[in-house]
Amino acid sequence: MDISKKDWKLFRERLSGWQEKYMEGLVKEYANFLNDDTKPASEKFWELEKRMKEDKHHPGVIMEMRKSEVIWDIVRLIRLKVIAYDDLSEFSGELRLEVKRILEMNR
Repeated sequence: MDISKKDWKLFRERLSGWQEKYMEGLVKEYANFLNDDTKPASEKFWELEKRMKEDKHHPGVIMEMRKSEVIWDIVRLIRLKVIAYDDLSEFSGELRLEVKRILEMNR
């Protein structure tokens, strides 16, 4: 499906906010992990370093944007719980229907 210019623009505008919200959640998880007094500092340090190395490649943190991939990117963001389907309320009905169709198809 070829998305509209309006949907492409909206996606580019929204993605950074969605990613910021996702990263806020990560930071809270990191803080909770670091505040765990049952683990030694060295274990927390290395585990956090490993986790951040993995997380920095997650679409909720960084994503290459291509207009031709927007539908699949949105589906991926929903599946990874970076966003919810309700976050698409301002997108066109056509885009929302296509995303919903793909989500239901691969359940």
